[in-house]
Amino acid sequence: MNIFIFAIIILILLAISDLIVGVSNDAVNFLNSSIGSRVAPRYVIMIIASLGMLAGVTFSSDMMEVARKGIFHPQFFTMPELITIFLAVMLTDIILLDLFNTFGLPTSTTVSIVFELLGAAVAVSLIKIYMSEGNFITLVHYINTGKALAIITGILLSVVIAFACGAIAQFFSRLVFTFNYEPKLKYLGGIWGGLSLAFITYFILIKGAKGTSFLSPETVSWIKHNALIMLSVSFVFFGLIFQFLALFTRINILKPIVLVGTFALAMAFAANDLVNFIGVPMAGMEAYNVAKVSPDPLNITMEALQKKLPSSTLMLLIAGSIMVVTLWVSRKARTVTKTEVSLGRQDEGIERFGSFGLSRAIVGMVAALFDLADKITPPAVKRIISKRLDPSVYKPAPAAEGKLPAFDLLRASVNLIVASAVVSYATALKLPLSTTYVTFMVAMGTSLSDQAWGRESAVYRVTGVLTVIGGWFCTALIAFTVSLFFACMLFFLKLYGIIILLVLVGFVIYRSFTYHSKKEEEEGGIAALSLKDGIGANFAVNTSFEQTGHFLNEISHNLRTCFDAAFAEDRQRLRSVKNQTKTIQTLTNTIIANIFKTLYLLNNKDVEHTRKYSMTIGALQEIAESHRDIIMRSYTHINNYHSGLLEVQKEELKKVRIAVNRLLENTSIMLLKRKKVDYDYIENQCTKLSELVQEYNKKQILRIQTAESKTRLSILYYGFLENSEKIGKSTRNLLDIFREYFMIENGIKPS
Repeated sequence: MNIFIFAIIILILLAISDLIVGVSNDAVNFLNSSIGSRVAPRYVIMIIASLGMLAGVTFSSDMMEVARKGIFHPQFFTMPELITIFLAVMLTDIILLDLFNTFGLPTSTTVSIVFELLGAAVAVSLIKIYMSEGNFITLVHYINTGKALAIITGILLSVVIAFACGAIAQFFSRLVFTFNYEPKLKYLGGIWGGLSLAFITYFILIKGAKGTSFLSPETVSWIKHNALIMLSVSFVFFGLIFQFLALFTRINILKPIVLVGTFALAMAFAANDLVNFIGVPMAGMEAYNVAKVSPDPLNITMEALQKKLPSSTLMLLIAGSIMVVTLWVSRKARTVTKTEVSLGRQDEGIERFGSFGLSRAIVGMVAALFDLADKITPPAVKRIISKRLDPSVYKPAPAAEGKLPAFDLLRASVNLIVASAVVSYATALKLPLSTTYVTFMVAMGTSLSDQAWGRESAVYRVTGVLTVIGGWFCTALIAFTVSLFFACMLFFLKLYGIIILLVLVGFVIYRSFTYHSKKEEEEGGIAALSLKDGIGANFAVNTSFEQTGHFLNEISHNLRTCFDAAFAEDRQRLRSVKNQTKTIQTLTNTIIANIFKTLYLLNNKDVEHTRKYSMTIGALQEIAESHRDIIMRSYTHINNYHSGLLEVQKEELKKVRIAVNRLLENTSIMLLKRKKVDYDYIENQCTKLSELVQEYNKKQILRIQTAESKTRLSILYYGFLENSEKIGKSTRNLLDIFREYFMIENGIKPS
């Protein structure tokens, strides 16, 4: 039995790890609306969410039965077999969730745990059937197919229901309050606040009470039979309070609604999802406790787990405390939150996701449906709806911590109310639906109704949603497959299997941590370059020039590495610099976005000056595209094992590289330090570069005519020459623009 004591200790440690990686992913569920709307400083939001989680864990007692008997029938398994299943599940869960956290994709901890239990149980069941020479058809006796299908169906339905509920609720809410909602709150605030808090009270307290670990059956029965009275009293009580606040104070009543909703959804999350993290280890401990008092502990079947077993409130609170600490310290939780907030933000900007055929097709079909609806809707109705749903009146002011919200408080309140209602109701029915699926799809539904997905962003937002949903299906497939494989390893290798898989988990977590840290550092550098809200035009102009200097310095460094790697035919260095092209493009887009913001701040005060400044956009794009073309040509050529550059070509290109680097670096220094430079020197560098390109172009023609340089090699060589010349010309254009601005800034009329 010693090995099983060791296994139980491992399960407990894995439970702590799973709480950490699980909360890092699921924190987006209840933080999205409050952080996206900037309802309060982050620390206030975190305190409220933490209190909600601690309250919610005490409502999760009934949910723990899912891990014991929700997916398989425990009476067909012995304690060692169940420990094998549970270890495989926990090891898989930690690896899977940590990977999703690293890439900032919200996934379902419920789906992962359900399919991990299913995969491990199927593996052990098939092994048992094979070893006993039974019929594989009897697998259906081992697996609780009815309950498993009900859970899976509930999860899939929740996606559609959540999206529809979010879209419909937001449409009618916006129709009533419009985007300029604050004046309407004076008259309708009491009704809205009363309904909001009544819904939260009903679904969190009344519907969730029967799952609590501390209320007596009599108390739960009294609450159930007096639900309508409590609901009515809640509506009147909270309605009067909010109407008083709306009429006689300056408090925006949506703020307390959003904060209470955050508490409610955090509570619903903890009640519904805690089973995903500690349900399996608790079931393992119960199986061990049953077996150790038996005369034949290794062979007794686990019928005892079929019974309802009470959960320890103390253990639930300890788990809740670990979740709270994780919520405060996890950097990956912030990464996942950014993904959902960016997909639902009201304004345009740099999109995280690109586009592909399916997303474009979906946007096209939806646009066609809206065009059809527009044609059949009576003109009078269209005018009313268009006037009340006009997003152009949305003028967000800096909120908590001086930052602009991604969306307003009305949408945030709808997100929280609808999501908490759906999740809490499912908890009362003992259906462990995915809080991630619900909150994410509600947020996407409200975004759609709020016209956040405009023509400039719809394709990219849909791509993001499809990416997340695709990740959900991958979650199920990966969870089932990996858990099945791990269970087989543990069944046959015993202790050696545990050690091997623990080492694997440690390696994966270490690698993902280093990757996430590097990614955070890159994104932090890009984010630091974005112009903040509320700045002046002069500061914006100066900052944009400094950022352009930083950009030119990065281009210079990458080109030097690319040239040297191409000369040495170093595939690894070329691959590394190729991977940085996406970061350079993001940097370019950030600077261009800042220039657009700067042009808005300049407000056409000097048309000629503004026109000159806007020319930097074309120059930046030309430099970025030429830089990327050089790198991609080099990587493709060398990676396909084509002939390397001739020695004479290398010598020529070294001179071209030196000229380009000097031009970029000198211009970069000037822009970064705003120091006076020798314009004639830089002009001479540009001229020298053009002369070199023309001279080497003629020499290359001779090499082609004598068949000294083959076709592919000539294409690569000309790629270096032409793109280097483009970079030189565009850099000189930036220099000219800056020189004119510098002269205007110092009161000197440009010649």
